[in-house]
Amino acid sequence: MAESINRKELLEGPIISSLLKLAIPLVLANILQSAYQLIDAFWVGRLGGDAVAAVSVTTPVVFLFIALGFGLAIAGSTLIAQYVGAGNFSMVNHVAAQTTLMVMLVSLLLASIGYFFTPNLLHLIGVAPEVYRGAVGFMRVTFMGLPFNFFFIVFQSFMRSTGHAKVPVYIVSGTVVLNFLLDPLFIFGWGPIPAMGVMGAALATFITQVIAALIGLLLLFRGRYGIHLKRKNFAPDWAYIKRAFLLGFPASIEQSMRGLGLIVMTFLITSFGTLTLAAYGVGSSVLQVVMIPAMGLSMAISTLVGQNIGAGNIERAAKIGSLGTTLGFWVLTGFGILAFLLAPHLIRFFVPEDPNVIAAGAEFLRTMSWAWGFIAIQFCLTGVFRASGNMFLSMIIALVSQWVLQFPLAYVLSRHSPLGTQGLWWAFPVTNLITALITWVIFRKGDWKKKRLTDEDEVLTRQIAGEIIAEEGIRQ
Repeated sequence: MAESINRKELLEGPIISSLLKLAIPLVLANILQSAYQLIDAFWVGRLGGDAVAAVSVTTPVVFLFIALGFGLAIAGSTLIAQYVGAGNFSMVNHVAAQTTLMVMLVSLLLASIGYFFTPNLLHLIGVAPEVYRGAVGFMRVTFMGLPFNFFFIVFQSFMRSTGHAKVPVYIVSGTVVLNFLLDPLFIFGWGPIPAMGVMGAALATFITQVIAALIGLLLLFRGRYGIHLKRKNFAPDWAYIKRAFLLGFPASIEQSMRGLGLIVMTFLITSFGTLTLAAYGVGSSVLQVVMIPAMGLSMAISTLVGQNIGAGNIERAAKIGSLGTTLGFWVLTGFGILAFLLAPHLIRFFVPEDPNVIAAGAEFLRTMSWAWGFIAIQFCLTGVFRASGNMFLSMIIALVSQWVLQFPLAYVLSRHSPLGTQGLWWAFPVTNLITALITWVIFRKGDWKKKRLTDEDEVLTRQIAGEIIAEEGIRQ
């Protein structure tokens, strides 16, 4: 009954009200998820600029590995949202189990590769010796937590797609508090626990990720929130696996190109020295916090659009995209104004005793903050494209943004203009502005409206439904 109430409200209720009911818990969940990085940055900042740089150089590398398997999660959540909209809950459970199986296998493979090749990756990036020592331990422990991180990302997407966005908030709330307590314990040591420095921050996060993943798995098997997994659901379904792979592969390319773009940018930024790398790391931490409303709103838009497309409400889906994007633009523009005015204070929160990093980080923050509203436009509208199954379109936008605009601009402005380091920073707002305009033009053209994934799965749906009916008959 709870499922049908959620479905009716999301398909027929006021759009802004429905968006906010989904977006607010998603924003809270993302804030709490980002709190892991913020807490790490807060405590690691007490160790100095070298420690901050060690964390900064790890983030884009790990993001790239996550991105390689993340397309499968996006494919699964998109299909679930459309099946919820179509009222086909037998396929919801089937898709959830198969998506979980695929993502976990991929994450185990990627975690193993990342762990063993950590030293090679750091040498390839060219980090300084004083940064390398801390980065090795931090990166390896982070890779160990990758499967648990992957699973909780999938769990969150399932809860969002079925309209139960509040559930992950409760879980993450507890684990963030635990992470805040464990961080100083492992970083600085206490009693029999030795001081582990930067690696201690990663270990604290690893422990809390394991706890969150286990709770999520338990809830899926208990079936209280729209999805009820059983062991038999995990028998490999090669037809679905092929379907999900073809759907999710462009999304994986999109996310991995974003991650690879961050690594290439890190290469370029590292060449300007540890101070510039530390400024980039701290400024990026602030940017991650500010992007949380855009990501939460994008996820809410994607869920609403996906469910309405599944129900055949195409024009309502388009209206959701327009209203959600307008809301996101003004919210992030407001944050940009605040960040511009408070830039030194925001950087000082993370690195309180390093005036050089504070000055450089504030310059980065002020340069890019005026264009944050355009980040919201891109995020919200690509959420619409993904919800309709147009993963390839989102991939092309990401490739253009990272490889045609941002990196070439950063390289030219920093190496071949009087701007120098400031040229690195100016590449960010210029890229965001141009990408937002391109994305908006594509959205207004409306070709994304022509695709509905549930129409392509009628044979598979009948097969799954028939198996469920047969099993119910045997039990009776």
